[in-house]
Amino acid sequence: MMSVVSLRNEGDVAVITVDNPPVNALKHEVRAGLLDAFKKAGADANVKAIVLNCAGRTFIAGADITEFGKPPKEPGLSEVIATIENVQKPTVAAIHGTALGGGLETALGCHFRVAVATAKVGLPEIKLGILPGAGGTQRLPRLAGMEKAFPMIISGDPISAKDALAHGIVDEIIDGDLLAGAIAFAKKKVAEGAKLVRVRDREEKIADLKANPDKFNDIIAANSKKNRGEEAPVVTTEVLRGAITKSFDEGLKGEREGFMKLVVGDQSKAKRHYFFAEREAAKVPDMSKDVKPKTVKKAGVIGAGTMGGGITMNFANAGIPVTIVEMTEEALNRGLGIIRKNYENTMRRGGISQADLDKRMSLIKGSTDFNDLSDADLVIEAVFEEMPIKKEVFAKLEKVTRPDTILATNTSYLNVDEIAATTGRVPNVLGMHFFSPANVMKLLEIVRGKNTSDEALATAIDVARKINKVPTIVGVCHGFVGNRMLKARGIEAESLLLEGALPQEVDAATTGFGFPMGPFAMSDLAGLDIGWRIRKAMGQKSEIFDSLCELGRYGQKTGSGVYRYEGGSRTPIPDEVTEQIIVNASKNAGIKRRPISQQEIGERLIFSMINEGARILEEGIAMRPSDIDVVYVNGYGWPVWQGGPMFYADLVGLPYIVEKLEGYAKESGNEHLQPAALLKRLAAEGRGFSSLGVSPIKKAA
Repeated sequence: MMSVVSLRNEGDVAVITVDNPPVNALKHEVRAGLLDAFKKAGADANVKAIVLNCAGRTFIAGADITEFGKPPKEPGLSEVIATIENVQKPTVAAIHGTALGGGLETALGCHFRVAVATAKVGLPEIKLGILPGAGGTQRLPRLAGMEKAFPMIISGDPISAKDALAHGIVDEIIDGDLLAGAIAFAKKKVAEGAKLVRVRDREEKIADLKANPDKFNDIIAANSKKNRGEEAPVVTTEVLRGAITKSFDEGLKGEREGFMKLVVGDQSKAKRHYFFAEREAAKVPDMSKDVKPKTVKKAGVIGAGTMGGGITMNFANAGIPVTIVEMTEEALNRGLGIIRKNYENTMRRGGISQADLDKRMSLIKGSTDFNDLSDADLVIEAVFEEMPIKKEVFAKLEKVTRPDTILATNTSYLNVDEIAATTGRVPNVLGMHFFSPANVMKLLEIVRGKNTSDEALATAIDVARKINKVPTIVGVCHGFVGNRMLKARGIEAESLLLEGALPQEVDAATTGFGFPMGPFAMSDLAGLDIGWRIRKAMGQKSEIFDSLCELGRYGQKTGSGVYRYEGGSRTPIPDEVTEQIIVNASKNAGIKRRPISQQEIGERLIFSMINEGARILEEGIAMRPSDIDVVYVNGYGWPVWQGGPMFYADLVGLPYIVEKLEGYAKESGNEHLQPAALLKRLAAEGRGFSSLGVSPIKKAA
C-alpha cells in the first residue's frame, strides 16, 4: 500500500509530499507520516532545508471530520506542528489550491510559506461550530495581526494568496512551477543564513494589543454580528483574547479547552450533520451511474420579473449565455434594467469589476419572441403562479424549442406533472424551484415528476452546481418540501393568534430559536397581497389577513401590514389596528383568548413543521430526512447550528415531540397537530429520523 506521506531529497532540500486524495485531509495516517518525515529530515545532516508539498489539486484542505467524536489517535495535529516548528532548518510550506483549517495550521508551523497566485488560505472551523484546535487562534494573530486574524477566524471565510501576502501570512507568490519555486526559496533562505523565528515567538504585530488589551473590544465591535444563541463565536472570541492576555502556551491550553467544549456540543454536531447532508442531497439512489447530464451551452428564461431576472443572472454569472423572454418591450426593458442595477450595486460594493459587469450583461439577450429560444438546451419558465398561464407557456415552448430541450418550471406550489402533460415531451419536463432573490439564495428544489427522465434530472443537478446552487431532489405535491412545511407553520401561527398570542410574541419565539425573521415580519416583507390573491383564486379565506388586505395594509411596501412601519423604516412596530382585528377574529370564531407562553408558541411552530416533514417522508416526497434539513437551512433561514428540522427532532427526542403534539392538539382542538404515523412509529420504537435509510422519490400513479 502506497504511503500517504513521502520523503525524498532534491539535493540538500528535503521534499515532504502529502498524497491523500481528494483534498489531502489530515487523517491519522497523514499526521503520523508528517511526524515521521519531519523527524527524519530534521535529523539528516545532508538536509539543509525542508519543503512541505502536496500532490493533487490542493494543499492540505483541513482535518478529516469523520474522525470527530471518535477516540483520538496519536499523534494529534498539535504534536505534529510542534515537531515541525522545532526543526532547526528552514521549513517552507508550498501552498496551492486551499490551505484550510488544520492545513493552514500545519503551514503556520513552518518558518515560511509560499503560494501560487490562485491559492486561498483560511480557518473555517467556525462553520462547523468549532474553533481552530491546533494553534490557529494563537499563531495567526501573531503572524498577521489581530485586526486581520479576528475576522478571518470569526467568519471562517478564506482569503486570497495576494491578501495573505499583504498581511504576512504568505512570504512569496510563486510564478510557474510551485515546487521548483519553493525549493529555490528554501535554498535562498539557507544561503542568506536567514534567522529562523517560530510563528509562536513573533510578538511584534500583537505588541500594541498586549500593552492595551482593551483595544481588543474595538476589534470585536468592528466585526460584530448577531449570533442569536450561537456558541462558537462567543467561545472563539474569548480564546482569541487569550492570544494577547496570556502566554502562548497558556493561550494554546485555552484554545484546546474551547475546542473540546464545542466539538462535543449539539451545535457542532448539527453543523457537521449539515456538512454531510448538503453533499448527499443531490445523490439519486435509483439513477444509474451511467446517466450523463446534457451539456447546457445556452439557456432560456421566460419572464423578466423578480424571479426571472434573478434566474437569468445565475446563468450569466456562470458564463452561460441566456435569453430572457418577456411579453412586451416595456416589461423586458424594465427587467433588464433591474439586472444591470443589481450588477452595478455589486460593483459598488467591490464584488465585481466593470469588466465583469460588461461580460455578464453581454451574455444576456433580451427578447419578446419565443422563437429566440430555438437553440436553447434548457428553458426555465418563471411567470405568474397560475396554472393556466404556465400551461400556455409550455405549449408555446414545445413548438419553438428543439425536441431534446429540457423544459423546467419555477413553480413554488403547482403540480409539475400537470404542467408536463401540456407537452408531448413529458420526460424532458421537471421543476426547478428557485428561491427569492434567485441570484442570492442557494437552495434549488429540483422537482422530479412521475415521468421525468434520468437525463433531465441529471442535467438539472449539473446545472444547479454550475450556477452555484445547492440542489435538493423533491417529489410532486402541493408546495413540495419547503413551502408545504412553511404552510404548516403558517396555519399554526394563525391558530396561535386566534387562541391568544400577538404577532410580536409569535415572531419573538421564532427569532429566539434562531430564524432571522418571524413569520409575520416575513409576510410583511413579502407582501400580504400575494397570499390574499392565492387564497381568492383557491376559494379560501383568512379573516385576519383578508381584513388587513381589505384595509390596504399589504406590508412594508404600503407602510403597514401586520405591523406598522414609520418613515420608510423596515423596523416592525406592533399596531393596535392589527390587534383589534385579531381579537375580533377570535370572538367571531368563538375562541376564548388566553395567555400563551413562549415555550408553547415555539414548540407548536417548530413541532408542526417536524410533523409535516414526517408526512413528507411517509409519502416519499423527500428521499432522506437530511434532505429536508438542507431545504430549510438553505431556503428558509433555519439556523444551521440547529441542524435542520429533522436533525433537531432527533436531538429533542421523538417521544417528547409526540407527547407535546398530542397535548397541544387536544388543548387547541387543532387536528393538524396530531402526530404523523411515521413520527409515532419511530417514537414508539425508540428510533430517530436518522435511522431511516434513503428511499427514491415515490412517483405518482
